[in-house]
Amino acid sequence: MSQDPILARILANNAQWAADVERAEPGFFAECAKGQAPKVLWIGCADSRVPESVLTVSKPGDIFVHRNIANRFPPEDDNALAVLTYAVHHLGVSHVVVAGHTQCGGAAACYAAANASPPPGPPSTPLERWLAPLIAIAKEKGCNPVELVEANVRAAVATIAASEIMKSAWAQGKDVQVHGWVYEIENGCLKDLRITVGKEGA
Repeated sequence: MSQDPILARILANNAQWAADVERAEPGFFAECAKGQAPKVLWIGCADSRVPESVLTVSKPGDIFVHRNIANRFPPEDDNALAVLTYAVHHLGVSHVVVAGHTQCGGAAACYAAANASPPPGPPSTPLERWLAPLIAIAKEKGCNPVELVEANVRAAVATIAASEIMKSAWAQGKDVQVHGWVYEIENGCLKDLRITVGKEGA
């Protein structure tokens, strides 16, 4: 069976990239294989237009990553909590960055649902259940999609800062900061919302 051309291109690009990196920095992959020590945990959206390593010009090993629909951080989500625990208590990251982005499909859908008439019924699919808290934020704050993106980032930063994971890290004297950023797809730039929380402000 012939290989799909999309996948063939990805594999060919990877082979070329690996060869180029090894040529430019001999031994890079051998060093990577020894372990990781990233200083940043990036909690971002799964949107294909927001690849954190590309837009920050970072190398493999620089950023520990957790991505999902609409860069949410539910306080009851073991997946997100496990990533945060591992990053803060085992890898020793110095920065946790929650990165939303403009033109977010999740935020747009939540804004539409919050303003629908008649309002939608109870969430019945995994995607609807995942986005329900964001719809609630849109209803509560009455914000437009751009404002909702920022409100969602602020909510995630607050949730992370209030977690037992961060509280225990700060109690142990770990110097870890939680930041809220927004990536502006229209111009390729990251915007710092200046809502950083550290051990002094916890």
